[in-house]
Amino acid sequence: MTEPPGRRERKKAATRQKIADAALRLFLERGYDAVGIREVAAEADVAVTTLFSHFASKEALVFEQDENFEQRLTRAVTGRASHEPLVPALHRETQAMVRHCTAPGGATIWRMIDGSPALRKYEESMRLRHAETLATAIAADPGPPRSATASRAIARFVVDAHALAREAADPDGAVDEIFRMIEAAWEATRPARPA
Repeated sequence: MTEPPGRRERKKAATRQKIADAALRLFLERGYDAVGIREVAAEADVAVTTLFSHFASKEALVFEQDENFEQRLTRAVTGRASHEPLVPALHRETQAMVRHCTAPGGATIWRMIDGSPALRKYEESMRLRHAETLATAIAADPGPPRSATASRAIARFVVDAHALAREAADPDGAVDEIFRMIEAAWEATRPARPA
């Protein structure tokens, strides 16, 4: 008897979520540094090898939405309507991501991240990876061509907008303010029109 399509993927996703939830619960209760991988696996009722088949490191357990966020930023560029300008599409997606990260309970998680050198280092490497992936999508955009430097700079600005806004007293206002600057910077890189 064969399983219906998608069942295996749903089970994998459920196991991944169960592990992430158990890890976050333990980290928030006892502190990130006080919890070991074996304890997380036991709490999630999975083998350590199963945990590592879903998460490459202990730090990755905290940033379990990492791949999703990276894909969302890329889709904001590649999946937007042909008539929609690039920066407003990225603005909208960044705003949604900031709202997710500043939802109730989010501050506790970010305090834990900010208090751990290992998590801050992981977050920084994650942001650099997201920016490189986003820069590749921006560079491949069919709109007016921009230099590789312009694509990489705008991608960095967009990824950093998320971090800056989530720390602001008014996250939505901060995203809007940052994206006004990003829009101006993007317009400044527009190729000159022939005379």
